[in-house]
Amino acid sequence: MTTPTTPAPFVTPDTAHGADTAPGLLAALAPLLAAESDAEAPAAGVEPGDLEQAVWLRLLERLQETGAPERPAEWLRRAVRAEARRARRTTDRERPYPGEPVHEAGGAEPHGSPEHSLMAAEGRRTLRAAVTRTPGRCPRVLTAMLDPEDPTYREIAGELGISQGSLGPMRSRCLGCLRRMLAAEVPAPGRRGRVR
Repeated sequence: MTTPTTPAPFVTPDTAHGADTAPGLLAALAPLLAAESDAEAPAAGVEPGDLEQAVWLRLLERLQETGAPERPAEWLRRAVRAEARRARRTTDRERPYPGEPVHEAGGAEPHGSPEHSLMAAEGRRTLRAAVTRTPGRCPRVLTAMLDPEDPTYREIAGELGISQGSLGPMRSRCLGCLRRMLAAEVPAPGRRGRVR
């Protein structure tokens, strides 16, 4: 015979307080904190995750020092706004060192950075590997086009042993083939995630 179990009471942000219910309080506040951080972060110029982390730290310090706030949801909203203001002031005061490349939030890595150099080298390797897999004369045509010495059409046609007039259409076909191959292998830059 089994005995009926009493269900755990539902914890809401405004009913969970006290040091003994800290895990319940944190669990109840998590969705509210995520929503508030998502709303405030863009205007503050910070990532929502950074804002959430700062508020969690504030809340944990508060729980340790004085216990749970009387109205946790209101306290959390005020804390998010206060952290957003602090982040905005910090961002407004920060200036890059002279000569330091500026990195825009959410943008590409600055030129000359190790990340940019690595990504550029990886892009060149991917391109060269794709060129070798193109059909027919395309590997030779595209390799000649990628030559750092930038040869003329006449020089390329002479090297390949074809007429200069047929180089343009051949180049177009080879570039189209290469474009299709790379589109299948390399994700396009820009938005990520599902398109709605």
